[in-house]
Amino acid sequence: MTTWLSPKAAGVEILMDDAETPAPRIDKPVLAAEQLSLWYGSTLALDSITLEIPEKKITAFIGPSGCGKSTLLRCFNRLNDLIDVVRIGGALRFHGVSLYGPEVDVSQVRARIGMVFQKSNPFPKSIFENVAYGCRIHGITRRGVLAEIVERSLRGAALWDEVKDRLDESALGLSGGQQQRLCIARTVAVRPEVILFDEPCSALDPISTAKIEELMQDLKERYTLVVVTHNMQQ
Repeated sequence: MTTWLSPKAAGVEILMDDAETPAPRIDKPVLAAEQLSLWYGSTLALDSITLEIPEKKITAFIGPSGCGKSTLLRCFNRLNDLIDVVRIGGALRFHGVSLYGPEVDVSQVRARIGMVFQKSNPFPKSIFENVAYGCRIHGITRRGVLAEIVERSLRGAALWDEVKDRLDESALGLSGGQQQRLCIARTVAVRPEVILFDEPCSALDPISTAKIEELMQDLKERYTLVVVTHNMQQ
């Protein structure tokens, strides 16, 4: 991985997975921040960050705890909106369109820019219903259609062969690594363009971590990935 841009957030380093150093600018980035700053009340958390996220590559934010990596990541799908004291300055664009414009449907932003969290968070439902959940919210109710989406998504998350015979069992019975891959399947089921990963392997054992890392290499062929991690080896 090659360092290509360092914003003015304390200790944040942004990496991408090109073998060769890319040009300083990226043609038509999927996501772009311009002089992006964020405050929690009076506390400045992000200071004038300018960066571009290229399509169908893995871009990683690496830095010590508390330097703003997760805060920056959550700007991309507006999860910081859920915090009352947050104030944002500068510009953040998705395919050139402001993510914070008055006409923007936040639910659509979060469908197109999905997120996988540090701790796996399966719903207390069956494996099938976990993956189908987002599709149901978006109006897909036919069992046959849902079944196709669930299988495709579980295959895409490298989990289908492990769970295909127990789709009606509780997702809470899966191992930690399986639960995290289930959350990835749930995310891809609604066909996002971008997937944000907030330290997705930090709570996993080395074997489960290796499976997630291998999966991410496959996912970048279809999605733009943005990853927060402490691990330089990733």
